[in-house]
Amino acid sequence: MKYVSFFLTLAVSVALAILVSRPIGQIPPLAPLLDPNHGFWQNSYSEDQIAKEELSLENLSAPVEVVYDENLIPHIFAQNEQDLYRAQGYVTAQHRLWQMEFQTLAAAGRISEIVGSRALELDRMTRRKGLAYGADLGLKFLEENDPETLALVEAYADGVNQYIDQLSDARLPVEYKILNYRPEHWSAYKSLLLLKYMSDMLVGDRDLEYTNLRKILGEAGLNKLFPEFPKENDPVIEAERVWDFTPLAVTKPDSLSYPDHMLAMNPLNQPIDGTGSNNWAVAGKKTKNGNPILANDPHLSLNLPSLWYSMQLSTPEHSVKGATLPGALGVISGFNQHIAWGVTNATKDARDWYKITFQDESRKAYRYGNEWKPSQFRIEEIKIKGEEAFLDTVVYTHYGPVVYDQSFRSDRADVNFALKWTVHEGSNEQKTFILMNKAKNHSDYNLALDNYSAPAQNFVFASKSGDIAMRIQGKFPLKWREQGKFFMDGADPRMEWQGYIPFDQNPSTLNPERGFVSSANQHPVDPSYPYYVFDNSYEHYRNRRINRRLREMEQITVDDMKALQFDDFNLQASEALPVLIKLLGSAQAGSPEAEKYLGELSSWDFFADPNQKAQTLYSIWFAETAESIWRELRSTDLPIVTPNSYQTIDLMASSPSDSVFDMKSTEALEGADYHVKVGLDSLISIMNKWVAEEGDYSWANYKRTTIQHLVPDFKPFSVGNVYTGGGSGIVNATGSRHGASWRMVVELGNEIQAFGVYPGGQSGNPGSRFYDNFISTWANGEYLNFNLRTPDQQEGVLFKTTFN
Repeated sequence: MKYVSFFLTLAVSVALAILVSRPIGQIPPLAPLLDPNHGFWQNSYSEDQIAKEELSLENLSAPVEVVYDENLIPHIFAQNEQDLYRAQGYVTAQHRLWQMEFQTLAAAGRISEIVGSRALELDRMTRRKGLAYGADLGLKFLEENDPETLALVEAYADGVNQYIDQLSDARLPVEYKILNYRPEHWSAYKSLLLLKYMSDMLVGDRDLEYTNLRKILGEAGLNKLFPEFPKENDPVIEAERVWDFTPLAVTKPDSLSYPDHMLAMNPLNQPIDGTGSNNWAVAGKKTKNGNPILANDPHLSLNLPSLWYSMQLSTPEHSVKGATLPGALGVISGFNQHIAWGVTNATKDARDWYKITFQDESRKAYRYGNEWKPSQFRIEEIKIKGEEAFLDTVVYTHYGPVVYDQSFRSDRADVNFALKWTVHEGSNEQKTFILMNKAKNHSDYNLALDNYSAPAQNFVFASKSGDIAMRIQGKFPLKWREQGKFFMDGADPRMEWQGYIPFDQNPSTLNPERGFVSSANQHPVDPSYPYYVFDNSYEHYRNRRINRRLREMEQITVDDMKALQFDDFNLQASEALPVLIKLLGSAQAGSPEAEKYLGELSSWDFFADPNQKAQTLYSIWFAETAESIWRELRSTDLPIVTPNSYQTIDLMASSPSDSVFDMKSTEALEGADYHVKVGLDSLISIMNKWVAEEGDYSWANYKRTTIQHLVPDFKPFSVGNVYTGGGSGIVNATGSRHGASWRMVVELGNEIQAFGVYPGGQSGNPGSRFYDNFISTWANGEYLNFNLRTPDQQEGVLFKTTFN
């Protein structure tokens, strides 16, 4: 079966290269690909079939033992950190080399090197955002400030490179063979670049869209449709928190200057809907066994190979286990003998845009107050497979790179906008995880986080000593109200950030009276927090469902926390569906289909389980209603955003006759009821087509969750139609392409009990039985035992390897 799968993959890949209009690249040489001794046939193996008891790893100070459990999870036992991270690099490369390199090529804007000119615009934008520039500064920061961490990162790179140097053509990952290239050496720079790539995945901004909306709606209209705090704000840090510090003063300019025309550039890619996360910790006073319990499930793209790679890393001083990020040192979300921690994205605007006024067409200087500041130029050479390299000149100002100019995505020659982003400042996130892996208490946790700048995260914490905590950590600029919400005039020095919020004044809490801490990408604080906080993408449903359940629950067990991570209750539907039905009123009488669907909706319990049909109906009805409401606003050719679901539902419920519902293109005066009927008509039309073509409209069949290979063209390496429930805005946030990329639950008793799972497998090789073997476990809401192991533990051992 494996040989058949690989042959089909080869056929599909080559056919795509020949037939589609934008092929994946040059057709790979067929003879090497079909060579039975070196070609893709050699990738049809599982790792235990080729395991060796001993391997040579140079530069070790003592032997390192690696014990693989039955799920191919390695447990590395070393005598010191240098050896530990050198072995981590080697072991990770054994199983995830192609993924590691592909992701760093993407972060560096180098995908054109392997797939050709189809990736040129993507690479140009990546370079212009300055991810590689940020990694350069990060490496310089380590060289000048932290040679100890740099030495560990270099040890990791050495381990990766020793694996690459002994890698035969036969064992080369199949993606290299299909795309016809070979791996290059790893470096400390690449590990830092990977962390910058995570910042780009998780951080968004809507300055461009809000600038246009401000011109379209005016200040009053903008504030009405896009309030900065929801009516029901249940923030990350409990609203009862008293801020016991004296905030730094922030001076707002007397007058503000914004671009005076509409902006037609294409916005940067933003975090995709569904990108989010949950984490929480409950105190021992709320649990059955009297021990803190911590849970974490980051929501990201569902990809193969999986984003995460599970490991245990042990020295005589510490043992840590959890999810690692292939290419980075240590465990990112996990636990050790003393503490557990997890992360969610702290959605907060960390990128600002400044309009640059150049002195002349040479762009060698730009206005800043009464002066002309000199520009810097960075020539980006983008190599393209099979073609000549493309040279892109990017101008750098003291704010950052000029992403938009006359040569890139603008219909105006005088539009030049620079991006200011904390990623372009030297930082040491890698040290955070190295220290966190060894932390023993809340003080150690805080010391580790003091090194962390971006992307901003909500770090949840629990310890065996009984503490629970949450800290929103990132390097946050001091801003006056609404600063950075719109594009700003870079020629005005008053538009500058006025420093940074001190780390000890970032929102945090320790052992709150309510007995739990939690985050789900919602507002970080209530309005009493003394600094300006803003983002366009705050969550409004998962957080309230989690907090309500945690407030209600007592005698909590690990199984309770697993069930909460897999909770399918659709809070949005429970609030919106009664509004839709009420507004529909007498208009609901109509076709047999309408009566049938409304009957199914009326009897629904609001759980988005995989067999539920009402969840499918609701998701379509509400989406089509919202589309009708905001259609005229969206009809402009300019980049904008529309009000979120929470605000849309609130307006429908509280002000159904508001002028926002009126269609300016008609003479009649429409209210919310008009759009609800339009949405129902669209639902019937969509369902008629779906039933005729597909039949079953149960939620899992309609949603069709797919775990997709990192190269979308390689469909045989993906897993489609995963039978599972959940969805956007639901605690089990499993959509069609996004969801819980890792689930972990840890009880911190005398003997730590840990459980974890992710939607994939340990191997990056599609021919391995360990490539996707966790998916069904994950889809069913089940977990693997994730307890710490000792070197001499015999049960559940797949094989052992000793590095000498």
